[in-house]
Amino acid sequence: MMNDLLAARYQMAVSLGFHIVYAAIGMTMPYFLFIAEYKWLKTGKEVYLQLAKAWSKGVAIFFAIGAVSGTVLSFELGMLWPGFMKHAGPIIGMPFSWEGSAFFIEAIALGLYLYGWKRLNPWVHLAFGLVIGIAGVLSGFFVIAANGWMNSPQGFDWINGQAVNIDPVAAMFNDAWISQSTHMVIASFAATGFAVAGLHAFLQLRGKYPEFHRSACRIALSIGAVAALIMPISGDLSAKNVAKRQPEKLAAMEALFETRQSAPLLIGGIPNEETQEIKGAIEIPGLLSFMSYGSFDAEVKGLNEFPEDERPPVLITHLSFQLMVGLGGIMALTGLLFLIFVWKKPEWLDRSWWLKLLFIATPLGFLAIEAGWTVTELGRQPWIIYRIMRVEEAVTPMPGIVYPLILISAVYAVLTFLSFYLMNRQIRSIHLNHQNK
Repeated sequence: MMNDLLAARYQMAVSLGFHIVYAAIGMTMPYFLFIAEYKWLKTGKEVYLQLAKAWSKGVAIFFAIGAVSGTVLSFELGMLWPGFMKHAGPIIGMPFSWEGSAFFIEAIALGLYLYGWKRLNPWVHLAFGLVIGIAGVLSGFFVIAANGWMNSPQGFDWINGQAVNIDPVAAMFNDAWISQSTHMVIASFAATGFAVAGLHAFLQLRGKYPEFHRSACRIALSIGAVAALIMPISGDLSAKNVAKRQPEKLAAMEALFETRQSAPLLIGGIPNEETQEIKGAIEIPGLLSFMSYGSFDAEVKGLNEFPEDERPPVLITHLSFQLMVGLGGIMALTGLLFLIFVWKKPEWLDRSWWLKLLFIATPLGFLAIEAGWTVTELGRQPWIIYRIMRVEEAVTPMPGIVYPLILISAVYAVLTFLSFYLMNRQIRSIHLNHQNK
């Protein structure tokens, strides 16, 4: 049977992998409905009002499910990792408390937005839509600040296995938080934009309510395309930050075993940790050195510079990083095509081949986010607090963790089915309302 440490890690991975999708949608989707409602107020076109109302119901569904999965994650931190929370709680409690405050503001604004369509001044109602989005993004920034601290711990002195001289402000605004949180927020806008555009492109292909889905697709992809084009820039800044703070993570991402000057950037490849060979990779000489340190001749540390028991797993980290970069590149190219078409060939945006391409691209952003979080978490191994506390030192002594893992996985499977069911019902109601008009 699976040991308790591995079961605890799997449970956290399942919970985070599930929640991150709903968190990304919750952060960014409110801006879509804000734009739709603003367009209605400015143009008077009924389609934008219908779109804002439809999207607001989707936001409510994802907010509710995201709140459930986020609460589960909060409990899991204490239940699965008491050794971590014993020391980390007083240090990074502040961003979690601020995240809770942002969450409550988001919930209140969402309630006022949903029930205020005919009760509030239209511009006041629109303002509450913006508050939902701002609070959602702030919530994401605060949570990622806590994760950034795990990758770049500061704001305390570690003496005899105890954290002393704690400075919560310094801990929250650690060296990793700005690069991690910025990249995650931008990735969320890109992923959600492409997912929403892909869904509406599919529905437009089916010929039902084309004006509605055309408008939805263009609003969503306008945001998603710009975010996808910015994403490589934020990713490059994040990678430079990793090179500075966590050189072994960079080495695992690039499957670099030996320290090298003018280190090559790998495209693809399957690393073998036993033989320290990479099969099938394309090497671009010197580019890793340049991208990491700004010089083609810079030295990049390899994994062999670090003790064997402090090296991250290479295969999954490298493949996840390659997947993230590859999918991000496809999204950026698709976003660039969209902007070119808007400028030069707007009629092409209704071509069936383009709508099919958008539908194929629907899941790419969320797959990239999952791959990115895999890199972030596995690349930090074996540490739960980088170079301070190992994962096995933080896990609960309670036996039988495999059973809550099975239970939580079943709960998330039910929630996934429920979210698909509710969204499908919402789409059917949109088309039914259109037919009745």
